[in-house]
Amino acid sequence: MQKTIFQKIIDKEIPAHIVFEDERCIAFKDIDSQAPIHCLLVPKKHIVRVGEASAQDENLLGHLLLIATQVAHQLKIYDTGFRIVINHGKDGGESVPHLHVHLLGGRALQWPPG
Repeated sequence: MQKTIFQKIIDKEIPAHIVFEDERCIAFKDIDSQAPIHCLLVPKKHIVRVGEASAQDENLLGHLLLIATQVAHQLKIYDTGFRIVINHGKDGGESVPHLHVHLLGGRALQWPPG
């Protein structure tokens, strides 16, 4: 199986503007930004999509959400508000088959999003 673009970023094979990294995940600015602040939080463990996560991934999934909040503080969007999005499948907007969390903010976000 070929590496996804996210696996290549994790392995430092291609550059990214990294805003956070620890032993379990990496967060970097999205190159196709949909808001003034748009970061992706990607687990280093390859999970194809959120619906394919297992019970053993429960702590990792929680970690991603806690880190998203930490990054929101770091990027100064916590107080004004932010959105967290996880896409699943083609109709859900998934474009890379590697679980990732979108963190968006820096402006008023509309609802419904799609």
